[in-house]
Amino acid sequence: MAQDSLFGSREGLARHQPLAARMRPRSVDELVGCAGILAAGAPLRRLLDGQRVPSLVLHGPAGSGKTTIATLVSLAAGHRFVELSAVTAGVKDVREAIAAAQDRLQMQDQRTVLFIDEIHRFSKSQQDALLPAVESGTVTLLAATTENPVFAVIGPLLSRSIVVKLSPLASADLAAVLERALLSPVGLADAHTVSDSARSALLAVSDGDARRLLTVLEAAAGAAQSHNRREVVLADVEAAASRALVRYDRAGDRHYDVAHLFIGAMRASDAGQAMHWLAVMLRGGEDPRFIARRIAIFASEDVGAADPQALLIADAAAGVTERVGLPECAYALAQATLACANAPKSRAVVDALGAAFERVDSGQTEWPTAAD
Repeated sequence: MAQDSLFGSREGLARHQPLAARMRPRSVDELVGCAGILAAGAPLRRLLDGQRVPSLVLHGPAGSGKTTIATLVSLAAGHRFVELSAVTAGVKDVREAIAAAQDRLQMQDQRTVLFIDEIHRFSKSQQDALLPAVESGTVTLLAATTENPVFAVIGPLLSRSIVVKLSPLASADLAAVLERALLSPVGLADAHTVSDSARSALLAVSDGDARRLLTVLEAAAGAAQSHNRREVVLADVEAAASRALVRYDRAGDRHYDVAHLFIGAMRASDAGQAMHWLAVMLRGGEDPRFIARRIAIFASEDVGAADPQALLIADAAAGVTERVGLPECAYALAQATLACANAPKSRAVVDALGAAFERVDSGQTEWPTAAD
């Protein structure tokens, strides 16, 4: 059956392709960290089994498996898989894809799964163009986003979809990805070992992102090989992390890699490093509104009650960014970055809200009284 698959067969992958591409899972059994969302009967599992399901929105950070899941859906039987890039596609492309899906449904009785990566980059009019086809079942939408779907996806489209939340990979999951990459014939093929300190550094720098882990591992292995060493040591990882992640591409994976480093620097109260990554993003052509949102989120999540002024400064910087734009808004973003990096840190807000969500999710919708 013809498929507009995202990737070819693993056997056909050239050795010069990045390690992260070569190691992308080709079956559900190779996925890590997705047990809950792939349980029997779950919508995503049913889609992978070729069954008809409502439209799905995959929400999670970079490297949590969104594109990998889309790859597996593209290989599943029972439907035609079509991909659109939210970076390059317009309303015309959306309508053409829907028209082709309508023809396949009428003439071949074949359903279409329409995958849209980074759907938050679609304008309202582009998302509006999807509504009739999603509502009528002409296409099953499979959308992926790193942004909060409440803000990234228009309400009518979100109400017709099921949101599937993907989380950053746990250390045990990352360790499994690392071990598989070291031993796999399409990975490093047992050509390298990794010292304990280098292994710990790889897990730390990846920050829950499997793609970042494999990117740095590949660069570190190259560094070890250049010194005629089989073992990857800590110095190789430290050098590789800077080389592998500093390059910037606002439409690609490093868009999120550098954002992670930016947040990590503020979290570590390293104002100088935070300013460095801010400069990398601004010089790389990043949307300043994206940066402003990240700073505002950090001010609530990581600074929180320790310094409530940080959120006011972040909000003011976001307002300046909207009203003034580049290049002048860079100063407001820098001011907010310094304020957040230098502020004391507290996760009390996150912990308190998390505990409240747990109570509500467990069915405790009423606040207990003294009599209870």
